[in-house]
Amino acid sequence: MPWPSRKRDKGAVSDKKEPDAKIAKTEEETSDKEEEEKSTKPPAGSSKSGWKNWKKTKESDAGGEESKITYCHWLLKSEPESRLEKGVDVKFSIDDLKAEPNQTTFWDGVRNYQARNFLRAMKLGQQAFFYHSNCKEPGIVGIVKIVKEAYPDHTQFDQKDPHYDSSSRKENPKWSMVDVQFVRMTKRFIPLSEIKAHHLAHKADGGPLKNMMLFTRQRLSIQPLTQEEFDFVLSLEEEKPH
Repeated sequence: MPWPSRKRDKGAVSDKKEPDAKIAKTEEETSDKEEEEKSTKPPAGSSKSGWKNWKKTKESDAGGEESKITYCHWLLKSEPESRLEKGVDVKFSIDDLKAEPNQTTFWDGVRNYQARNFLRAMKLGQQAFFYHSNCKEPGIVGIVKIVKEAYPDHTQFDQKDPHYDSSSRKENPKWSMVDVQFVRMTKRFIPLSEIKAHHLAHKADGGPLKNMMLFTRQRLSIQPLTQEEFDFVLSLEEEKPH
Protein backbone atom coordinates (compact mmCIF):
# COMPACT_ATOMS: atom_id res chain seq x y z
CA MET A 1 0.00 0.00 0.00
CA PRO A 2 1.59 3.28 -1.03
CA TRP A 3 2.54 5.87 1.56
CA PRO A 4 0.61 9.14 1.76
CA SER A 5 1.94 11.61 -0.78
CA ARG A 6 4.32 14.35 0.29
CA LYS A 7 3.37 16.51 -2.69
CA ARG A 8 2.52 20.19 -2.22
CA ASP A 9 3.73 21.66 -5.50
CA LYS A 10 0.88 21.69 -7.97
CA GLY A 11 -1.50 24.45 -7.02
CA ALA A 12 0.11 24.80 -3.61
CA VAL A 13 -0.59 27.74 -1.37
CA SER A 14 1.67 29.64 0.97
CA ASP A 15 1.69 28.56 4.61
CA LYS A 16 -1.30 29.66 6.64
CA LYS A 17 0.90 31.79 8.86
CA GLU A 18 1.79 33.84 5.79
CA PRO A 19 -1.63 34.67 4.25
CA ASP A 20 -0.51 38.00 2.83
CA ALA A 21 2.89 36.89 1.62
CA LYS A 22 3.74 37.63 -1.98
CA ILE A 23 4.14 34.36 -3.86
CA ALA A 24 7.32 34.25 -5.90
CA LYS A 25 7.10 33.14 -9.50
CA THR A 26 7.85 29.44 -9.80
CA GLU A 27 8.10 26.92 -12.58
CA GLU A 28 4.43 26.07 -12.02
CA GLU A 29 3.58 29.22 -13.93
CA THR A 30 5.51 28.17 -17.03
CA SER A 31 4.66 25.42 -19.46
CA ASP A 32 5.61 21.81 -18.75
CA LYS A 33 7.65 21.77 -21.94
CA GLU A 34 9.71 24.75 -20.82
CA GLU A 35 10.23 23.15 -17.43
CA GLU A 36 11.33 19.83 -18.82
CA GLU A 37 13.93 21.56 -20.98
CA LYS A 38 15.32 23.59 -18.11
CA SER A 39 17.97 22.22 -15.79
CA THR A 40 17.81 23.65 -12.30
CA LYS A 41 20.08 21.05 -10.79
CA PRO A 42 22.16 22.77 -8.12
CA PRO A 43 25.95 22.51 -8.42
CA ALA A 44 27.70 19.70 -6.62
CA GLY A 45 29.96 20.20 -3.68
CA SER A 46 29.65 21.94 -0.35
CA SER A 47 30.19 25.39 1.04
CA LYS A 48 33.48 26.02 2.80
CA SER A 49 32.28 28.02 5.78
CA GLY A 50 29.63 27.80 8.47
CA TRP A 51 27.30 30.64 9.38
CA LYS A 52 29.59 31.93 12.13
CA ASN A 53 32.26 32.70 9.54
CA TRP A 54 30.08 34.21 6.83
CA LYS A 55 31.26 37.79 7.45
CA LYS A 56 34.90 36.76 7.36
CA THR A 57 34.35 34.79 4.17
CA LYS A 58 32.49 37.66 2.54
CA GLU A 59 35.26 40.10 3.38
CA SER A 60 38.02 37.80 2.14
CA ASP A 61 36.19 37.21 -1.14
CA ALA A 62 35.39 40.88 -1.72
CA GLY A 63 38.40 41.49 -3.94
CA GLY A 64 37.95 38.42 -6.09
CA GLU A 65 35.36 36.69 -8.20
CA GLU A 66 32.15 35.93 -6.34
CA SER A 67 31.85 32.25 -5.46
CA LYS A 68 29.00 30.28 -6.89
CA ILE A 69 26.28 29.25 -4.48
CA THR A 70 26.44 25.57 -3.61
CA TYR A 71 23.66 23.49 -2.09
CA CYS A 72 24.38 20.47 0.07
CA HIS A 73 21.35 20.34 2.39
CA TRP A 74 17.59 20.40 1.85
CA LEU A 75 14.23 21.37 3.28
CA LEU A 76 11.31 18.99 2.72
CA LYS A 77 7.75 20.19 3.28
CA SER A 78 5.04 17.80 4.41
CA GLU A 79 1.54 18.29 5.77
CA PRO A 80 0.96 17.09 9.36
CA GLU A 81 -2.79 17.70 9.26
CA SER A 82 -5.37 15.69 7.34
CA ARG A 83 -6.29 16.97 3.88
CA LEU A 84 -8.05 14.98 1.20
CA GLU A 85 -6.76 15.12 -2.34
CA LYS A 86 -8.94 13.20 -4.79
CA GLY A 87 -10.27 11.19 -1.87
CA VAL A 88 -6.84 10.35 -0.44
CA ASP A 89 -5.54 11.81 2.83
CA VAL A 90 -2.11 13.35 2.09
CA LYS A 91 -1.27 13.86 5.78
CA PHE A 92 2.29 12.83 6.66
CA SER A 93 3.94 14.20 9.80
CA ILE A 94 7.36 13.49 11.23
CA ASP A 95 5.65 11.18 13.72
CA ASP A 96 4.29 9.21 10.76
CA LEU A 97 7.84 8.89 9.43
CA LYS A 98 9.10 7.68 12.83
CA ALA A 99 6.38 5.01 12.80
CA GLU A 100 7.50 3.55 9.45
CA PRO A 101 9.65 0.39 9.34
CA ASN A 102 13.26 1.40 9.97
CA GLN A 103 11.90 4.98 10.19
CA THR A 104 12.33 5.17 6.41
CA THR A 105 10.01 5.97 3.52
CA PHE A 106 10.02 7.25 -0.06
CA TRP A 107 9.23 10.87 -0.83
CA ASP A 108 6.66 10.53 -3.59
CA GLY A 109 4.08 12.70 -5.33
CA VAL A 110 6.26 15.67 -6.36
CA ARG A 111 4.78 17.11 -9.57
CA ASN A 112 6.79 20.27 -10.15
CA TYR A 113 9.80 20.20 -12.46
CA GLN A 114 12.06 22.41 -10.35
CA ALA A 115 11.30 20.40 -7.20
CA ARG A 116 11.85 17.18 -9.17
CA ASN A 117 15.24 18.41 -10.34
CA PHE A 118 16.19 19.16 -6.75
CA LEU A 119 15.19 15.60 -5.83
CA ARG A 120 17.42 14.29 -8.61
CA ALA A 121 20.32 16.38 -7.29
CA MET A 122 20.19 14.86 -3.79
CA LYS A 123 23.15 12.73 -2.76
CA LEU A 124 23.31 9.76 -0.44
CA GLY A 125 23.82 10.82 3.17
CA GLN A 126 22.84 14.46 2.72
CA GLN A 127 20.61 15.84 5.45
CA ALA A 128 17.36 17.77 5.21
CA PHE A 129 15.05 19.63 7.54
CA PHE A 130 11.60 18.07 7.92
CA TYR A 131 9.21 21.02 7.69
CA HIS A 132 5.55 20.89 8.75
CA SER A 133 3.62 22.90 6.19
CA ASN A 134 0.09 24.11 5.48
CA CYS A 135 -0.85 23.86 9.16
CA LYS A 136 -1.70 26.10 12.10
CA GLU A 137 1.94 26.83 12.88
CA PRO A 138 4.38 25.81 10.14
CA GLY A 139 8.04 25.24 10.88
CA ILE A 140 10.95 22.84 11.24
CA VAL A 141 10.46 19.82 13.49
CA GLY A 142 13.31 17.46 12.72
CA ILE A 143 16.14 16.21 10.53
CA VAL A 144 16.15 13.39 7.98
CA LYS A 145 18.82 12.02 5.67
CA ILE A 146 18.81 10.76 2.09
CA VAL A 147 19.26 6.98 2.10
CA LYS A 148 18.46 6.30 -1.57
CA GLU A 149 19.09 8.65 -4.47
CA ALA A 150 16.45 9.54 -7.07
CA TYR A 151 14.55 6.78 -8.86
CA PRO A 152 11.17 6.68 -10.67
CA ASP A 153 8.14 7.61 -8.59
CA HIS A 154 5.72 4.69 -8.95
CA THR A 155 2.65 6.83 -8.15
CA GLN A 156 2.84 8.50 -11.58
CA PHE A 157 1.73 5.17 -13.11
CA ASP A 158 -0.98 4.32 -10.56
CA GLN A 159 -4.39 5.39 -11.89
CA LYS A 160 -5.84 5.20 -8.37
CA ASP A 161 -3.26 7.59 -6.96
CA PRO A 162 -4.15 11.31 -6.80
CA HIS A 163 -0.85 12.11 -8.50
CA TYR A 164 -1.26 9.78 -11.46
CA ASP A 165 0.19 11.27 -14.65
CA SER A 166 -1.21 9.78 -17.83
CA SER A 167 1.45 11.53 -19.92
CA SER A 168 4.36 9.79 -18.17
CA ARG A 169 5.80 6.65 -19.73
CA LYS A 170 7.58 3.82 -17.94
CA GLU A 171 10.36 3.85 -20.53
CA ASN A 172 10.95 7.55 -19.79
CA PRO A 173 9.41 8.50 -16.42
CA LYS A 174 8.80 12.17 -15.77
CA TRP A 175 8.82 12.06 -11.99
CA SER A 176 11.32 10.91 -9.39
CA MET A 177 11.49 10.30 -5.66
CA VAL A 178 14.12 9.57 -3.03
CA ASP A 179 14.12 7.55 0.18
CA VAL A 180 14.55 9.42 3.46
CA GLN A 181 15.23 8.20 6.99
CA PHE A 182 14.50 9.89 10.30
CA VAL A 183 17.65 11.19 12.03
CA ARG A 184 16.33 13.12 15.02
CA MET A 185 13.87 15.72 16.20
CA THR A 186 15.20 19.23 16.49
CA LYS A 187 15.78 20.22 20.12
CA ARG A 188 12.79 22.50 19.80
CA PHE A 189 10.23 23.45 17.18
CA ILE A 190 11.62 26.24 14.98
CA PRO A 191 8.63 28.20 13.65
CA LEU A 192 8.40 29.87 10.27
CA SER A 193 7.81 33.22 11.98
CA GLU A 194 11.17 33.04 13.74
CA ILE A 195 13.05 32.02 10.60
CA LYS A 196 11.36 34.86 8.70
CA ALA A 197 12.46 37.41 11.29
CA HIS A 198 16.08 36.36 10.74
CA HIS A 199 15.57 36.35 6.96
CA LEU A 200 14.35 39.96 7.02
CA ALA A 201 17.24 41.02 9.26
CA HIS A 202 19.74 39.26 7.01
CA LYS A 203 18.32 40.91 3.91
CA ALA A 204 19.33 44.20 5.50
CA ASP A 205 22.76 43.22 6.82
CA GLY A 206 23.84 40.49 4.39
CA GLY A 207 23.41 37.53 6.70
CA PRO A 208 23.21 33.86 5.65
CA LEU A 209 19.42 33.69 5.31
CA LYS A 210 19.09 36.69 2.99
CA ASN A 211 18.31 34.53 -0.07
CA MET A 212 16.72 31.54 1.68
CA MET A 213 14.40 29.81 -0.77
CA LEU A 214 11.75 29.34 1.94
CA PHE A 215 10.90 32.99 1.27
CA THR A 216 11.92 33.45 -2.37
CA ARG A 217 10.30 30.22 -3.68
CA GLN A 218 7.59 29.68 -1.10
CA ARG A 219 5.50 27.27 -3.13
CA LEU A 220 8.20 24.66 -3.66
CA SER A 221 7.93 21.63 -1.38
CA ILE A 222 11.56 20.63 -2.06
CA GLN A 223 14.09 23.37 -1.39
CA PRO A 224 17.91 23.43 -1.34
CA LEU A 225 19.95 24.98 1.46
CA THR A 226 23.52 26.21 1.50
CA GLN A 227 25.81 25.05 4.31
CA GLU A 228 25.52 28.51 5.89
CA GLU A 229 21.72 28.47 5.77
CA PHE A 230 21.56 24.98 7.27
CA ASP A 231 24.06 25.76 10.03
CA PHE A 232 22.37 29.02 10.99
CA VAL A 233 18.88 27.51 11.19
CA LEU A 234 20.25 24.54 13.13
CA SER A 235 21.88 26.93 15.61
CA LEU A 236 18.43 28.31 16.45
CA GLU A 237 17.49 25.09 18.24
CA GLU A 238 19.98 26.05 20.97
CA GLU A 239 18.28 29.39 21.57
CA LYS A 240 15.24 30.04 23.71
CA PRO A 241 12.21 30.96 21.60
CA HIS A 242 11.40 34.65 21.62
